[in-house]
Amino acid sequence: MAKSQQKSVVLASLLMCLSHSAWSAGSQGPVLDDMVMDQQTYSEIPVSSIQEFVQIYGIVKDNYIQDKNDDALFQQAIRGLVGGLDRYSRYLSPEDFKQLRQYTEGDLASIDFDLQFNPQLKQWMVQGLSPDADSAKQGLRNGVTVYKIDDQILNTLKREQVRDLLSGAIGSTLSIQLSAQSTPVTLVRNIKVDTEIKSTLHNNQVLVLQVKVFQQDTANEIKRIIDSYSSQRLKAVLFDLRNNPGGLLSAAVESADLFLNQGIIVSTKSRAEGDQQFQALPGFEFQNLKIGILINNRSASAAEVFTAALKEHNRAWVVGEKSYGKGVVQKLFPLSNGAALQMTVSQYFSPSGQRIEGLGVQPHLSYPLGVEMREESYLDHITELLLLQK
Repeated sequence: MAKSQQKSVVLASLLMCLSHSAWSAGSQGPVLDDMVMDQQTYSEIPVSSIQEFVQIYGIVKDNYIQDKNDDALFQQAIRGLVGGLDRYSRYLSPEDFKQLRQYTEGDLASIDFDLQFNPQLKQWMVQGLSPDADSAKQGLRNGVTVYKIDDQILNTLKREQVRDLLSGAIGSTLSIQLSAQSTPVTLVRNIKVDTEIKSTLHNNQVLVLQVKVFQQDTANEIKRIIDSYSSQRLKAVLFDLRNNPGGLLSAAVESADLFLNQGIIVSTKSRAEGDQQFQALPGFEFQNLKIGILINNRSASAAEVFTAALKEHNRAWVVGEKSYGKGVVQKLFPLSNGAALQMTVSQYFSPSGQRIEGLGVQPHLSYPLGVEMREESYLDHITELLLLQK
């Protein structure tokens, strides 16, 4: 086939794909949890843009060092279109989307193997990986060393810090690099881990609540735990939200509402779906209880909503590190071929209107966990600092 004919075929196929994708993305279909599909109106794509795409497509097709079939090139183009929007939007293959629909928003998960430190090599090594596990299918094996997870080099980290890097919101991804020169491998967190709120009453009568993720019943559980210590004459409650990846926005709002009696908790702004505000309801049950929040650079999303709300209403003292800075909402758009787009549709804003995305929440006191510091001593010191706050 002549190149001009081939380009015409590609152009026709592209127009068909664009028309078909626009119809399927705007149709009603199955969505994850409470996300709802809306009818969408799509503007026409400029012909000049299509012509440029076809020109580039033909150059790649004819000249790239490896022969790529049309399906592979179109899939790559789609992934680039969506993935280039921001760090959260992505194209989900039919297999990826099928797996994602099995997850419950707000669950916490890890990957399908563990890491163990080898003192002789001074490296972390893969352990407990089953031969039929997803990570094994991607070429990982027990005994191989792991150099980096996402942007974090591992060899100087403690056991708890490495475990925290592995965990996150179920269905989320992490990048693992076996050596400084190797190509990163993307893994999906798909093994659920325990999300029970851990409570510890310190000798100074400060109750520490480790909230790993915000789930549907989190606010009720927080209330139940605090009430169970009512006879202990609590002096303060410290929420440990380190490594909390977020979870349900509604759960963060309900949890913050326990300690507020008025004002905005969070607002969302969306070009397609309009703006919303979530207000605190009148209530005085825990109004005299001193509150502290401990965060780090992996506290994200709903955890940041909770923290920003209590901080800006002068209801909590915040300590630790600046949070991650994930203040956006994704929505799933199923496609007719079983695939889907996971795309950012709105942003979170703090009560004062401060954007969370890319900025995070700054603590009142910067106090990260030191490399040589023991976890117990760290928490003891923070609870003492909390009691000193007015």
